[in-house]
Amino acid sequence: MATALFVAHLAVTLFMTGVIWFVQIVHYPLFRCVGNSEFARYEAAHIFWTTWVVAPPMLAELTTAVLLFLHKPEGVSEGILWLNLALLSAIWLSTAFFQGPCHQRLSQGFDAAIHHRLVVTNWLRTVCWTVRSGLLLWLAAELVRA
Repeated sequence: MATALFVAHLAVTLFMTGVIWFVQIVHYPLFRCVGNSEFARYEAAHIFWTTWVVAPPMLAELTTAVLLFLHKPEGVSEGILWLNLALLSAIWLSTAFFQGPCHQRLSQGFDAAIHHRLVVTNWLRTVCWTVRSGLLLWLAAELVRA
Protein backbone atom coordinates (compact mmCIF):
# COMPACT_ATOMS: atom_id res chain seq x y z
CA MET A 1 0.00 0.00 0.00
CA ALA A 2 2.80 2.44 0.87
CA THR A 3 4.40 1.97 -2.56
CA ALA A 4 1.15 2.68 -4.39
CA LEU A 5 0.61 5.76 -2.21
CA PHE A 6 4.11 6.98 -2.95
CA VAL A 7 3.70 6.50 -6.72
CA ALA A 8 0.33 8.30 -6.67
CA HIS A 9 1.79 11.12 -4.59
CA LEU A 10 4.79 11.46 -6.88
CA ALA A 11 2.53 11.51 -9.96
CA VAL A 12 0.22 14.27 -8.71
CA THR A 13 3.16 16.29 -7.40
CA LEU A 14 4.94 16.11 -10.76
CA PHE A 15 1.70 17.04 -12.53
CA MET A 16 1.18 20.06 -10.27
CA THR A 17 4.81 21.11 -10.69
CA GLY A 18 4.29 21.19 -14.46
CA VAL A 19 1.06 23.13 -14.06
CA ILE A 20 2.60 25.72 -11.71
CA TRP A 21 5.56 26.36 -14.03
CA PHE A 22 3.16 26.88 -16.96
CA VAL A 23 1.04 29.22 -14.84
CA GLN A 24 4.08 31.13 -13.56
CA ILE A 25 5.90 31.58 -16.87
CA VAL A 26 3.04 31.73 -19.39
CA HIS A 27 -0.44 32.06 -17.96
CA TYR A 28 -0.17 34.69 -15.21
CA PRO A 29 2.07 37.04 -17.23
CA LEU A 30 -0.46 36.94 -20.08
CA PHE A 31 -3.15 38.40 -17.81
CA ARG A 32 -1.81 41.85 -18.61
CA CYS A 33 -2.60 41.28 -22.30
CA VAL A 34 -6.34 40.87 -21.74
CA GLY A 35 -8.25 44.06 -22.42
CA ASN A 36 -9.61 45.93 -19.40
CA SER A 37 -13.18 45.75 -20.68
CA GLU A 38 -13.05 41.94 -20.83
CA PHE A 39 -10.79 41.20 -17.88
CA ALA A 40 -13.42 40.57 -15.18
CA ARG A 41 -15.17 38.05 -17.44
CA TYR A 42 -11.84 36.48 -18.36
CA GLU A 43 -10.81 36.18 -14.69
CA ALA A 44 -14.15 34.57 -13.76
CA ALA A 45 -13.64 31.98 -16.51
CA HIS A 46 -10.03 31.49 -15.41
CA ILE A 47 -11.08 30.81 -11.81
CA PHE A 48 -13.85 28.42 -12.86
CA TRP A 49 -11.81 26.34 -15.32
CA THR A 50 -8.56 26.39 -13.37
CA THR A 51 -10.38 25.05 -10.31
CA TRP A 52 -11.51 22.03 -12.36
CA VAL A 53 -7.91 21.39 -13.44
CA VAL A 54 -6.06 21.90 -10.14
CA ALA A 55 -8.49 21.10 -7.31
CA PRO A 56 -8.65 17.31 -7.83
CA PRO A 57 -4.87 16.79 -8.05
CA MET A 58 -4.21 19.23 -5.18
CA LEU A 59 -6.67 17.32 -2.98
CA ALA A 60 -5.16 14.01 -4.09
CA GLU A 61 -1.70 15.36 -3.35
CA LEU A 62 -2.71 16.47 0.14
CA THR A 63 -4.47 13.18 0.86
CA THR A 64 -1.58 11.04 -0.33
CA ALA A 65 0.96 13.19 1.56
CA VAL A 66 -0.93 12.68 4.82
CA LEU A 67 -1.45 8.97 4.15
CA LEU A 68 2.25 8.57 3.31
CA PHE A 69 3.13 10.17 6.61
CA LEU A 70 0.76 7.83 8.44
CA HIS A 71 1.88 4.73 6.47
CA LYS A 72 5.57 5.50 5.98
CA PRO A 73 7.22 3.37 3.30
CA GLU A 74 10.06 1.25 4.64
CA GLY A 75 13.39 3.02 4.37
CA VAL A 76 11.89 6.51 4.21
CA SER A 77 12.94 9.05 6.80
CA GLU A 78 10.17 10.62 8.84
CA GLY A 79 12.02 13.92 8.46
CA ILE A 80 11.64 13.83 4.68
CA LEU A 81 7.92 13.21 5.05
CA TRP A 82 7.69 16.15 7.50
CA LEU A 83 9.54 18.37 5.02
CA ASN A 84 7.20 17.22 2.26
CA LEU A 85 4.18 18.14 4.40
CA ALA A 86 5.71 21.47 5.43
CA LEU A 87 6.33 22.48 1.81
CA LEU A 88 2.83 21.33 0.84
CA SER A 89 1.41 23.36 3.74
CA ALA A 90 3.29 26.42 2.46
CA ILE A 91 1.67 25.90 -0.95
CA TRP A 92 -1.83 25.70 0.53
CA LEU A 93 -1.24 28.69 2.82
CA SER A 94 0.15 30.73 -0.06
CA THR A 95 -2.90 29.83 -2.16
CA ALA A 96 -5.27 30.83 0.64
CA PHE A 97 -3.55 34.01 1.77
CA PHE A 98 -1.86 35.35 -1.37
CA GLN A 99 -3.10 33.96 -4.70
CA GLY A 100 -6.76 33.51 -3.67
CA PRO A 101 -7.19 37.11 -2.50
CA CYS A 102 -5.36 38.40 -5.60
CA HIS A 103 -7.76 36.48 -7.83
CA GLN A 104 -10.73 37.81 -5.84
CA ARG A 105 -9.52 41.38 -6.40
CA LEU A 106 -8.77 40.74 -10.07
CA SER A 107 -12.27 39.34 -10.56
CA GLN A 108 -13.48 42.96 -10.16
CA GLY A 109 -11.22 44.12 -13.00
CA PHE A 110 -7.56 44.29 -13.94
CA ASP A 111 -5.28 46.04 -11.47
CA ALA A 112 -1.59 46.17 -12.40
CA ALA A 113 -0.40 46.21 -8.76
CA ILE A 114 -2.54 43.20 -7.81
CA HIS A 115 -1.44 41.38 -10.95
CA HIS A 116 2.19 42.05 -10.03
CA ARG A 117 1.56 40.77 -6.48
CA LEU A 118 -0.04 37.61 -7.93
CA VAL A 119 2.95 36.89 -10.17
CA VAL A 120 5.55 37.65 -7.49
CA THR A 121 3.87 35.73 -4.66
CA ASN A 122 3.22 32.75 -6.92
CA TRP A 123 6.98 32.14 -6.99
CA LEU A 124 6.58 30.70 -3.48
CA ARG A 125 4.30 27.95 -4.78
CA THR A 126 6.49 27.43 -7.84
CA VAL A 127 9.60 26.96 -5.72
CA CYS A 128 7.85 24.74 -3.16
CA TRP A 129 6.40 22.43 -5.82
CA THR A 130 9.74 22.27 -7.60
CA VAL A 131 11.61 21.42 -4.40
CA ARG A 132 8.98 18.82 -3.51
CA SER A 133 9.31 17.22 -6.96
CA GLY A 134 13.08 17.07 -6.60
CA LEU A 135 12.78 15.64 -3.09
CA LEU A 136 10.29 12.99 -4.17
CA LEU A 137 12.31 12.04 -7.27
CA TRP A 138 15.41 11.71 -5.10
CA LEU A 139 13.41 9.57 -2.67
CA ALA A 140 12.14 7.41 -5.54
CA ALA A 141 15.72 6.85 -6.72
CA GLU A 142 16.75 5.92 -3.16
CA LEU A 143 13.85 3.48 -2.87
CA VAL A 144 14.72 1.85 -6.19
CA ARG A 145 18.34 1.40 -5.08
CA ALA A 146 17.31 -0.17 -1.77
